[in-house]
Amino acid sequence: MAFTRKRQREQQLQLYSRERFSLLLLNLEEYYFEQHTAHHIQHKGSQKERKIRGSLKICSKSVIFEPDAISQPIIKIPLRDCIKIGKHGENEANRHFAKTVSGAISLIFSQVYFIKEHNIVAPYKIERGTMEYVFELDVSGKVEDVVETLLQLHRASCLDKLGDQTAMITAILQSRLARTSFDKNRFQSVSEKLHMECKAEMVTPLVTNPGHACVTDTTLYFQPLNGYPKPVVQIMLQDIRRIYKRRHGLMPLGLEVFCTEDDLCSDIYLKFYERQDRDDLYFYIATYLEHHVPERTAEGYTLQWQRGLLSNYQYLLHLNSLADRSCSDLSQYPVFPWVIGDYSSSELDLSNPETFRDLSKPVGALNQERLERLLTRYQEMPEPRFMYGSHYSSPGYVLFYLVRIAPEYMLCLQNGRFDNADRMFNSIAETWKNCLDGATDFKELIPEFYGDDVSFLVNSLKLDLGKRQGGQLVNDVELPPWARSPEDFLQKSRAALESEHVSEHLHEWIDLVFGYKQQGRDAIGAHNVFHPLTYEGGVDLNSIEDPDEKVAMLTQILEFGQTPRQLFVTPHPRRITPKFKSLSQPSSYNASTADSPGEESFEDLTEESRTLAWSNIARLEPQEQHRIHKEAVTGIAVSRNGSSIFTTSQDSTLKMFSKESRMLQRSISFSNMALSSCLLLPGDATVISSSWDNNIYFYSIAFGRRQDTLMGHDDAVSKICWHDNRLYSASWDSTVKVWSGVPAEMPCARKQHFELLAELEHDVSVDTISLNAAGTLLASGTKEGTVTIWDLTTATLLHQIPCHEGTVGDSAFSPDSRHVLSTGADSRLNVIDVQTGMLISSLTADEPQRCFLWDGNSVVSGSQSGELLVWDLLGGRVSKRIQGHGGAVTCMWMNEQCSNVITGGEDRQIMFWKLQY
Repeated sequence: MAFTRKRQREQQLQLYSRERFSLLLLNLEEYYFEQHTAHHIQHKGSQKERKIRGSLKICSKSVIFEPDAISQPIIKIPLRDCIKIGKHGENEANRHFAKTVSGAISLIFSQVYFIKEHNIVAPYKIERGTMEYVFELDVSGKVEDVVETLLQLHRASCLDKLGDQTAMITAILQSRLARTSFDKNRFQSVSEKLHMECKAEMVTPLVTNPGHACVTDTTLYFQPLNGYPKPVVQIMLQDIRRIYKRRHGLMPLGLEVFCTEDDLCSDIYLKFYERQDRDDLYFYIATYLEHHVPERTAEGYTLQWQRGLLSNYQYLLHLNSLADRSCSDLSQYPVFPWVIGDYSSSELDLSNPETFRDLSKPVGALNQERLERLLTRYQEMPEPRFMYGSHYSSPGYVLFYLVRIAPEYMLCLQNGRFDNADRMFNSIAETWKNCLDGATDFKELIPEFYGDDVSFLVNSLKLDLGKRQGGQLVNDVELPPWARSPEDFLQKSRAALESEHVSEHLHEWIDLVFGYKQQGRDAIGAHNVFHPLTYEGGVDLNSIEDPDEKVAMLTQILEFGQTPRQLFVTPHPRRITPKFKSLSQPSSYNASTADSPGEESFEDLTEESRTLAWSNIARLEPQEQHRIHKEAVTGIAVSRNGSSIFTTSQDSTLKMFSKESRMLQRSISFSNMALSSCLLLPGDATVISSSWDNNIYFYSIAFGRRQDTLMGHDDAVSKICWHDNRLYSASWDSTVKVWSGVPAEMPCARKQHFELLAELEHDVSVDTISLNAAGTLLASGTKEGTVTIWDLTTATLLHQIPCHEGTVGDSAFSPDSRHVLSTGADSRLNVIDVQTGMLISSLTADEPQRCFLWDGNSVVSGSQSGELLVWDLLGGRVSKRIQGHGGAVTCMWMNEQCSNVITGGEDRQIMFWKLQY
């Protein structure tokens, strides 16, 4: 569980210092400057005089004394409540006492807090009235400096305007940072080379700790100004797996570093005073990581999620992280959806759609009656208008859920008090009901509800959280009837999150929180409009000159909650689920044979062999090669029995090569212009070739001659495809044309009449086309880098995606027709979601990949240098490089069982490849 792991790490650091003290004892936006070993002198000058040894902490808004004995409470004295601060014994009345207590500091004040007596976490006890406390420092020579510091901080605390207070404290902090620097003696090795050093703050939930950050050629360091909770934090660069730029307080000043791949809890979160410092440090570490860790994007994770490599839970964690959500920042804590809508039944039926919450609507729109009231108010509201007066995620909501494991955070947020007992997180069902019916409650959930740590549901710390109106004590969270235990509740909640119903609809919630319905007209239409201050770019803090207004605005932003950074601007693709896959999976087999047991088992065996082959695709090895052309090979077609290979070339010839005899059997020339592609019609009687002379040629294998010519374009024909008696031709004349009248077996005696059924117009030359398995969709790629997806049933454009810089070299649908993969002159491999047109993955190769084969997960591509590259598309990496041609690989063919591959290249050769299991 994210927050628990974060808390455990902080406690481990705290053990290092053996202190009860925590930065959570400070006020929000307060800094801890220094500490001194001291004694608190009680009943000074009397027979009951007593000295309590401990540590005196000087903070920007308070003085805190932590006794060594845990039976004694921690004392916190707000500086704004101080009446007089000075060296004890300076006045006449105490001159005699001053001789014996020369190293003492006197504080006269009107209010004091007592905290963690006997080390018990409980609401702070407050004592009011004029009092004097005396603290004797072990090093008496420091008294004057400490008094001077306290007087300076006291003046800042007593300023009338909050903005002036903040400005003065910031000036004091910056002065301290300027007088210090990172201690180079803390380097792990004397051979380390310092790259950069700058001032920064380490961010933890609700509090920050100023100090110095530096990075060497091996290590990232942070040294707190106050040495708390340890003298230096260090992270080896080789251990870093992810690094993200963050917004902190809506300002682009944050940087979060992870040494794990999937954990939501980071190893360090730094906030910088200057954006340039943040960017420089990020660039240095990111450059180091380029050679070690693949870059992750939202689109890359989307493909992994769609294909089932990531669970719904893992995918949401990654989206949260990419959208600036962090468990180190409670104003941007990761947000998860309510997915269950039934908290009253005795059994949870995950097969019933009524069990689930409607994920297409925000929480505020789930209750129609409440929504109508909110919309009436929205219509009457002056600009800027918003529908919801509170957010779905805020520090208060996060700690509402986590108070049982993070009570100190709640006390910090609420000035030493817990919330009213009746407003606490008492019951799952009550909380859900209030989210449905409450006038101002629209909160979503947090990752802990789908994790495996039940501690946030159980009052294992035996906290006194108060008594409800009915008299019952607030203890463990009341679970719904269908949950037998907290463990059972989390297991069933996780099962619901990963259920088929949620998998089919989760993209709708992503559209609301991370996607295109987050802002603008689509947000209004989805009833998803929150206060303008919650959105990135909603306010420019740097443009606010009034310091009071700026502080108030920042406080409101931090406490109200923030909307995640928008990750998607088009509808999010749905997940590929068994139900959806079965409905959309195209079939290339004859439907009339589906009921035949023999045919079905053969199909199953073929599918099994494909899966086995692609799982071993990196074991592809060259068998033989033959140079049969005088120029680059441009197309390959193979007879059904695999005995005859037909190839086209820029040398203007169509060749027929015998696999068995390893001999060239025929060479046919139709014109003196290059041929660009070829295909075999079913029955293996006719080969069709496309040419740069604007024509398409039909060649009869049986009669050994050209039997027809289709003159259908005004410029070179770049690629042809065939499906179900229809021919598809792409041309540099900016069109793709669909022709009928092409039978499977063409009689030689008469010319064929070709009917133009459709013309798909483009703005520029079309260099490649491909069909999905069902022949209902076509993808085209142009010389300017645009991939277009067409619906062939209506001859209409579905999506136009400008995703390459330069010519699109090749494109192909995945076997399930859910995705299109394209390669281009820009060396990129792009995956496009067919349903939404979203670019969901983009990988960059070392050089252009001219052609490829893929199964939806893995890719074998032919590179400009002649290598075959095997890609783990979901992992975003090249898993193997295989030396092949002496020049660019220009075309590829694979058999139905995916066990044999033939490639053609600019070296004029064809190569035969075979999987070696």
